[in-house]
Amino acid sequence: MGRFNLLLVWSLHLSLCLLLCPTSAQLKTNYYANICPDVEKIVKNAVTNKFQQTFVTVPATLRLFFHDCFVQGCDASVIVASTANNKAEKDHSDNLSLAGDGFDTVIKAKAAVDAVPQCKNKVSCADILALATRDVIGLVGGPSYSVELGRLDGLTSTSTSVDGKLPKPTFNLNQLTSMFASNGLSQADMVALSGAHTLGFSHCNQFSNRIYSNPVDPTLNKTYATQLQQMCPKNVDPDIAINMDPTTPREFDNAYFENLIEGKGLFTSDQVLFTDSRSQPTVRTWAKDKTAFNQAFINAMTKLGRVGIKTGHNGNIRRDCGILN
Repeated sequence: MGRFNLLLVWSLHLSLCLLLCPTSAQLKTNYYANICPDVEKIVKNAVTNKFQQTFVTVPATLRLFFHDCFVQGCDASVIVASTANNKAEKDHSDNLSLAGDGFDTVIKAKAAVDAVPQCKNKVSCADILALATRDVIGLVGGPSYSVELGRLDGLTSTSTSVDGKLPKPTFNLNQLTSMFASNGLSQADMVALSGAHTLGFSHCNQFSNRIYSNPVDPTLNKTYATQLQQMCPKNVDPDIAINMDPTTPREFDNAYFENLIEGKGLFTSDQVLFTDSRSQPTVRTWAKDKTAFNQAFINAMTKLGRVGIKTGHNGNIRRDCGILN
């Protein structure tokens, strides 16, 4: 009887915890309704102001969100600066190419939010990054969507935590699918998120192996390969940046998939989405149907935003996004 009562008490505790414990909190779109009701408007205004200064705001913020979520979950740990005693995520070799404008976007949006007395230190950097990402996509013709909120900021940020967590430009479909699956994302989610390469740029050393191999990568469009060789000479200047999308680099559209069909995927990990028969039908569908791609992208971004979220005692709200409290 005693054992039965113990099990009953434990069961009741578990049930209550599922309902009430902070670590089991769920994200929701109206999370700040009574805390900082104008947070979305404040962030959008700050992001728009930053965008008017430089277009790089768009791909930089979008890439920052992805690099954040894939390492320790969406907890803004990628924004934390290194100290004398700790090399943080942002200084890992895989993150050194993250453009400073992405970090600056979040920092400026955080300052705008904290300038409102009711909101000061009430909105996490992780949520601000999630909102800013949605906003930059909308500023260049991409779909708008509701952002789930309620993330806390991570309590740690270490360079070693990045090891093996981010996809490489040389990945094949199996490697891509496996890495995304480890974050709860399907192959279709992976292809949709890869569509974000309709924006942004890359440095020549990330794909020079394709254009200077002997023979040149046969999956690469010959004319495109020649153009890339002209833009990226063998003795490559590390500062040269090439648009990921050679047709409409400043618009969020489905041209990325049209480019793949033509052999104009910049990375091996881009072109393989078309050359591999398992993902090719998805590429063909989204190349023809922008609406279908937009919906798949929204679904994938929403799922990405749930990866490894911190709640309860597992996180806090940073006073400064670049410094752990």
